[in-house]
Amino acid sequence: MFKNRAIVFILITLMIDAIGIGIVFPIMPDLMDRVGAGDTGQGAFWGGLLMAAYAGALFLCGPIVGSISDAVGRRPILIAALVMLAVDYVIMAMADTFWLLLLGRTLAGLAGATYITATAYIADISSPQEKAANFGLIGAAFGIGFVLGPAIGGIAAEISLSAPFWIAAALSAANAVFGYYVLPESLTPDKRRPFGKRDLNPFKSIFDAFRLPGLAVPLVCIFMFEFANMVYPTLWAFWTREVFNWSTLFIGLSLAAYGVLLALVQGVLMPLFIRWMGDYRTLMLGMVSALIGMIGFGFTGTLAALVVFLLLAALSDLVPALMTAMASNQVDDDRQGVVQGVIASLSSVAAILSPIFMTGLFQASVDETGYYLPGAPFLFAALLVLAMIPLVIRLRGHASV
Repeated sequence: MFKNRAIVFILITLMIDAIGIGIVFPIMPDLMDRVGAGDTGQGAFWGGLLMAAYAGALFLCGPIVGSISDAVGRRPILIAALVMLAVDYVIMAMADTFWLLLLGRTLAGLAGATYITATAYIADISSPQEKAANFGLIGAAFGIGFVLGPAIGGIAAEISLSAPFWIAAALSAANAVFGYYVLPESLTPDKRRPFGKRDLNPFKSIFDAFRLPGLAVPLVCIFMFEFANMVYPTLWAFWTREVFNWSTLFIGLSLAAYGVLLALVQGVLMPLFIRWMGDYRTLMLGMVSALIGMIGFGFTGTLAALVVFLLLAALSDLVPALMTAMASNQVDDDRQGVVQGVIASLSSVAAILSPIFMTGLFQASVDETGYYLPGAPFLFAALLVLAMIPLVIRLRGHASV
């Protein structure tokens, strides 16, 4: 009973968090217009910088937050993060300059414990054999959130550009209150570890994690895949506007459609694939889907092709949950928080570098003075996924079967 109730609450928490994240994506070009960030190419670059600020704050704080949750428990950290996210969305709603947006996104990065602590919570209450499927449920919850988030963002922005942020703030605040009353603690006192000065150094935590037996390869793979996969949230709104001249509403609806696919893949198909093929073959299916999908987006210019490659992009999201499960299975209960924090930190490094690089490449690829290829960032992402395959082959022994 405790386990089922906890999983349900965590999934609701992550779904609402995803609504708050997804609500922003379709309005990013208009948001950049509001603060005077320039045309489509320039707006993409400044939007990427905004995402990088969030990721930078998460990188610095991720391992620290994870270590604190290993010491004091998951529940207080998770609730505090939700409160900080609510404050962030209020700032975003009221911001009329780029620098206020930057402040809001940095604060959201400091509150990035939502995903870190929720993932550690799931690890606490899951057996090694259950982790891949349960981490898949996390992805499904995000998928449902992305169904609602972009749709809400696209529709609410027709009323006011600030309205999506007020909605996200209200959802985060309500969820914090909900968690305060219903969420039990998952990490018992006997499984906690002391928080020391070395835990304040994110670089030390990352280096220590890489030295743990069997953890280096999945961590490298997580970093590379997250770098490549950031091409979607970073550029989707700008790419679809450039290639198809879509409105904010159409961008929001397309992201909502992706959210439906993501929820089906991770909540329904992933457990079936794992049962039929095992973790490793399911991981390889996700890798091949990612490669084909990114190449497709690199060259497509038709709606029919976009639909096909969107299906493959959804299947590629099998990869992060499986890699996270493989990493989690390498460490004891009292280090789940710090390992999930390190994973979040590495993902954040990718999210710092990738938006800046991908948006710069996109800006160059749509520059009228150069060679016009708006899908160039997707092709670069495909090269990264291709380079990962030799490392992924080495993960066969990390999979639970």
